[in-house]
Amino acid sequence: MNRRRDHVRVWLARLYDAAEAIGRPIAFMEVCGTHTVSAFRCGLHSLMPANVTLLSGPGCPVCVTSQGDIDQYVEVASRPGLTLCTYGDMLRVPGRRGSLEQARGQGADVRIVFSTMDAVRLAAAEPKRQIVFAAIGFETTAPATAVAVLEADRLGLKNFSVLVSHKLVVPAMRALLEGGKVRVHGFLCPGHVSVIIGAEAYRSIVRDYGVPCVIAGFEDVQMAVALTRLVEQVRDGKPDLENTYPEAVNALGNPAAQKLIRRVFHIADEYWRGLGTIPNSGLTLRAPFRQYDAAARFGLDDNEAPEPAGCRCGEVITGQCTPRDCKLFATGCTPIHPIGPCMVSSEGTCQAWF
Repeated sequence: MNRRRDHVRVWLARLYDAAEAIGRPIAFMEVCGTHTVSAFRCGLHSLMPANVTLLSGPGCPVCVTSQGDIDQYVEVASRPGLTLCTYGDMLRVPGRRGSLEQARGQGADVRIVFSTMDAVRLAAAEPKRQIVFAAIGFETTAPATAVAVLEADRLGLKNFSVLVSHKLVVPAMRALLEGGKVRVHGFLCPGHVSVIIGAEAYRSIVRDYGVPCVIAGFEDVQMAVALTRLVEQVRDGKPDLENTYPEAVNALGNPAAQKLIRRVFHIADEYWRGLGTIPNSGLTLRAPFRQYDAAARFGLDDNEAPEPAGCRCGEVITGQCTPRDCKLFATGCTPIHPIGPCMVSSEGTCQAWF
């Protein structure tokens, strides 16, 4: 334990030296919900030099899911003879017609699953019910959705479908930089997503925008190392791509997972909460698997919905404000009575701040 503490102290000393040499304010953004939570758990924000700020980015999959998608989930779950399967962190996200939890309280068959294959097995066991899986998340969870679609196809299941809201991280990073609303001097790149897409996926960010990218693990030491290297790169004026999480992330990622994604999905435009429609930032089912598209099967409208009145989740997850800047934070919006998704998800910035 002492050795670990000493290791953190050494890296923080380097960070402070580099920050002092820079002098001016600089800001880095993490684009991973687990980094958001870990930073608060280990008190990382309070350890930063006065001129270094760590911003929350669009790294929480629940938080970036659009209000329109939430409304779709609630609508389809409320239909008779249908079961909606979802991961647990989606249950309490409020839409215009309430949350999935409220729909379940009113008789909807909403079931929490721990694997996409749970939904496939349910469809095989109950052939007279339509089973819909709410497929959210980044490249980390997309392979599991692909496996479920392939297995349903192999079994010839006519009662299984997916509502796809998968999103791709790098296009969102580019959109943040091009939007110009927040000055980001570097990215703390996600560990989980990087396992799938590989470190080299961020090379274009460094090349096209001159912004350093450092991939980090989730422990206090790992994050301290990555942030130190970001500050030192800014000090030296030499933006680069670094992988400080080599025990889990390699240069090219997981080829088997990437192959699954390419086989089942193709890249499409996608709507993100707080960022709007980003070209080529989402996934949609390829033609051979279109019969598993729940939106088409049940004639769901693809209408975008406004944010809840007064909610600033979209600004929080794009680094434009902090939860404290939202008038609803810790008053009208709490983990028990959430108004926006950032207060619902265990990876949400507002819940982490709360």
